[in-house]
Amino acid sequence: MPLNRRKFLKKSAATGAGVAVAGAAAAPSATAAQTAKGPRPAKRYSLTVMGTTDLHGNIFNWDYFKDAEYTDAKGNAKGLARIATLVEQVREEKGRRNTLLIDAGDTIQGTPLTYYYAKVEPITAKGGPVHPMAQAMNAIGYDAVALGNHEFNYGIETLRTFEEQCDFPLLGANAVDAKTLRPAFPPYFMKTFKVPGLPPVKVAVLGLTNPGIAIWDKAYVQGKLAFPGLEEQAAKWVPKLRSMGADVVVVSAHSGSSGTSSYGDQLPYVENAAADVARQVPGIDAILVGHAHVEIEELIVTNEETGRPVVLSEPLCYAERLTLFDFELVFRKGRWHVESVKASLRNSNTVEDHPYIGKLLDDEHAKVVAYVNQVVGTATEPLTTVEARYKDAPIIDLITKVQEDVVKAALAGTEHAALPVLAQASPFSRTSEIPAGDVTIRDLSSLYVYDNTLVAKLMTGAQLRAYLEYSAEYFVRTAADAPVDVTGLTNANGRPDYNYDYVSGLTYDIDIAQPAGSRIKNLAYGGAPLDDAQKFVLAVNNYRANGGGAFPHVASAPELWAESTEIRTRIAEWVTAKGVLDPRDFASVDWKLTRNGTPVF
Repeated sequence: MPLNRRKFLKKSAATGAGVAVAGAAAAPSATAAQTAKGPRPAKRYSLTVMGTTDLHGNIFNWDYFKDAEYTDAKGNAKGLARIATLVEQVREEKGRRNTLLIDAGDTIQGTPLTYYYAKVEPITAKGGPVHPMAQAMNAIGYDAVALGNHEFNYGIETLRTFEEQCDFPLLGANAVDAKTLRPAFPPYFMKTFKVPGLPPVKVAVLGLTNPGIAIWDKAYVQGKLAFPGLEEQAAKWVPKLRSMGADVVVVSAHSGSSGTSSYGDQLPYVENAAADVARQVPGIDAILVGHAHVEIEELIVTNEETGRPVVLSEPLCYAERLTLFDFELVFRKGRWHVESVKASLRNSNTVEDHPYIGKLLDDEHAKVVAYVNQVVGTATEPLTTVEARYKDAPIIDLITKVQEDVVKAALAGTEHAALPVLAQASPFSRTSEIPAGDVTIRDLSSLYVYDNTLVAKLMTGAQLRAYLEYSAEYFVRTAADAPVDVTGLTNANGRPDYNYDYVSGLTYDIDIAQPAGSRIKNLAYGGAPLDDAQKFVLAVNNYRANGGGAFPHVASAPELWAESTEIRTRIAEWVTAKGVLDPRDFASVDWKLTRNGTPVF
């Protein structure tokens, strides 16, 4: 039986006005039922707000890179088809009309499914398809979804097309027009829940997104959109929502709770600001947290002005968890008051896919499975990323070789054609493998999991030295006589794998016995010590080129060239043209780990 759908009255995003939906007569909660003495007005009301975040295009419990059901060591299951079953269960338990369903962003990027409908059979084409994520979320009955930073990865046209296809608003109070500073998307959503014999309960959802969009997707948003800080925009909008009669204020924030940031000094805002919003802005009851890809069942933060608790929850990404905020409201002195809020999580591995979602999107799923299994070449030997974090792996050299070749071709005939071209790449995956024999698009996609594009930057030898020193902070300092455990050798200070870079074309040692900032040894180009004044072209992904990871110098370096074709596509083109994937065509040993000059491996 199909899931229930809802249609929402949406005001034009260009006006910056909020989205308001008048709820149908709500079924009273258990505390609002008739008593044995006959009907009398309820004094209490129970409400449940459900939330997901960082879905990243996961509809089914399927790993497109492995062409198999998704599994992990912890027994997790993922996908909106599972969430649909959980949501249906909660609606049956709580009463559908006593529930709200929201999301905290990063919806339309992250799997071959989302890539396919952005680039291969794009939703922006005339008469193009409806995005599978819009179809699934419409069918499940989402009420509102906050914008994530990855919503902007494919450009504003794709995002606006997706927005039009959704039966729910995309919220972003701090996504504003760059010129007028007015909201470019609806800032909030408000819904009214009727309670027999008493005034209705009004629930407002404020959407906030990540200011890092201004850096990470600069090519798409510069001069068009601006992204002020979460705290300042929450401080602006929460009082407005309360003045409009909101009895409950929930924030859906695509921002983690840790208070940390990867912006460096490029923005005056904190990336993971959800807990700061709770502390600094009075009038918020709960925050659905996103962006950080961690699981937080319930985090209580005390507001500094009111002393009231604010409940935060972050369900695990990829639709592996569903957050439930259970509100208890009491009516006194002529208005509703939030008496308590409790957060809990439900696990997608406890249910099966909802059959309706399968029927709805089986064709789209099958089309993408066929696409990623296309054979584009033949590998002479297996290539893997298993040791790529701490050993110079040929599979990463493949990425840098492709980037070098593309940039050299692009600069041919220009004033910079004679400069040496180096390339940057990160060990994104710890499990990617290209087997000997047939090479498919999914093999190559698993190697490069992000939709990054290529940029050429002009840098000096001194700048590259500083760049490598910063990258080398990824390794945990390890004394020369200490045992080496590769599981604890990397990710120092929480540095993720995607913020550790190889740089091809140079040779160097990384001495992990030395303190951070003094680790790059024997740095050379062409067999000679690196000349700090020499100029190079660095082929770099757009995330890094725009300042992602806060690597020094690269964001401010002159840009010589850029394109919109994904690096993943360039890799597939390169392998297709070669026909044979042979490490002799791209592999080189450029760097190694040492301790006081002695190789670690």
